[in-house]
Amino acid sequence: MTALVTLRQQLASTQGWSEYLETELQQDYMLQLADFLDAEVAAGKQVFPAEGNWLQALQATSLNKVKVVILGQDPYHQPGQAHGLSFSVMPGVKVPPSLKNMYKELESDLGYTAPDHGNLQCWAEQGVLLLNTVLTVEYDKAGSHQKKGWESFTDKIIETVNAQCSDVVFVLWGSHAQKKASMIDVAKHQVLESAHPSPLSAFRGFFGSQPFSQVNTYLETAGREPVNWLLENIDVKPDQGALF
Repeated sequence: MTALVTLRQQLASTQGWSEYLETELQQDYMLQLADFLDAEVAAGKQVFPAEGNWLQALQATSLNKVKVVILGQDPYHQPGQAHGLSFSVMPGVKVPPSLKNMYKELESDLGYTAPDHGNLQCWAEQGVLLLNTVLTVEYDKAGSHQKKGWESFTDKIIETVNAQCSDVVFVLWGSHAQKKASMIDVAKHQVLESAHPSPLSAFRGFFGSQPFSQVNTYLETAGREPVNWLLENIDVKPDQGALF
């Protein structure tokens, strides 16, 4: 199956998104991106996440449910990690450093003890769009699929949320995500900015920023249901998710 067919099928299975994004798949930049992905696979390169999860962020969070956008950059580039949701990994996969720091801040902010896994699916199902700006990556090569077209596509996703939704909290961690702030209508939405949770920057403003309680305060003020940020433990043996 070609990359373009895969993307069309996945987009068609989303709720609310295809109406605004279908025409993007016909744009030259997306046709070029699909050709690039096909060539990568044909060359025997490992691409993460698995092709069935390229649009998982849109499949997990329908457009009419979006209340929060947490913007990441690249998918994880080691086996078993990326599954299409920013910062999230499958159950049984070791929790990555940035997510560990998110858990530390979650405990400091709301008193929630860190779970024994790194899967954020339950946040996505509540309307937290866990979106990376680039949706694929080559094994062990961070940033390898940047500037291939994904950024234009995910910009369109952000534009769609900005235009079609109201009272959404955009959580922009780090300079890369904060570049998207100009795309957001602050008369309709809330923007929260801080340092990135990466170990390289978390101590420069992420820790102590209280993003989780701030998100819920805004949502409640806007008359929207707050997010239940509590993540329950999952009884899964380490590395069980390595095939995903």
